[in-house]
Amino acid sequence: MAPREHALPAPIDTPRVSPRSHAFRRLLRRRGAALGVVVIVMVVTVAVLAPVVAPYDPLATSWSAIRKAPSAAHWFGTDEIGRDVLSRVIWGARASLLAGVVAALISLSIGVPIGLLAGYAGGRTDMLISRLTDAVLACPFLILAIALAAFLGPSLTNAMIAIGVSATPVFVRLTRGQTLAIKAEDFVLAARAIGNPPWRIALVHVLPNVVPALIVQATLAIAAAVIAEASLSFLGLGQQPPAPSWGSMLNTAKNYMDNAPWMAIWPGLSIFVLVLSFNLVGDGLRDALDPRHA
Repeated sequence: MAPREHALPAPIDTPRVSPRSHAFRRLLRRRGAALGVVVIVMVVTVAVLAPVVAPYDPLATSWSAIRKAPSAAHWFGTDEIGRDVLSRVIWGARASLLAGVVAALISLSIGVPIGLLAGYAGGRTDMLISRLTDAVLACPFLILAIALAAFLGPSLTNAMIAIGVSATPVFVRLTRGQTLAIKAEDFVLAARAIGNPPWRIALVHVLPNVVPALIVQATLAIAAAVIAEASLSFLGLGQQPPAPSWGSMLNTAKNYMDNAPWMAIWPGLSIFVLVLSFNLVGDGLRDALDPRHA
């Protein structure tokens, strides 16, 4: 009697998950980071749809509604010349988000190439760039941003440039440190051994491995830029009145803290919530992009 042949079980096709999708799922498993993502998406949506969402024109004044407390007509109350605070908070989100994102992009576009050059080239180039970076870092970030904004002139555009340039040394140092660590890896040595030119090794093999750390730092830099923009607007160096800005709203509200505290509560709370959300997302990204964390 012929022996029975046992059929091998068919291989089970397991769906492949891309590293990006896996990192995103790990990010959302962290409650704080997930909450931060939800808040940021909501703020961005409200800022983009400000002409539709805002109940009033943020620049429209009403002398019959000066410093009115929150009510059904004005949910966040009105300011010193009768403007709706809710509408101004919604429109002010545009300035804060724009300043945060643009300033971070400026820092990345300047700091990453310089840091990559310093870390990969080494020698005198690294020494020169490192000493210049240390000299700039010796000046506090906000003080340097205020000085640059005052030099360039008061406007939102100049404030974004000042904040971006002031935050550049952090990205230079981060990129340099990551490059020094990665260029000693075996795959970089192998790429050098088979004759790849230095520029190709730096851009194709080193830079992609620096990106995760840069993403985390960029998220935290956006939060710092939001605070810096509010600080510059508070000092009159950022968004200029009557255009709404959370910082300029706080500057006006400081004169009416006794009889109209809502003028300061809502823009201050908005800054706090948005900055906290970016920090939570940044902390979550640090863990999600780190393969050592489960």
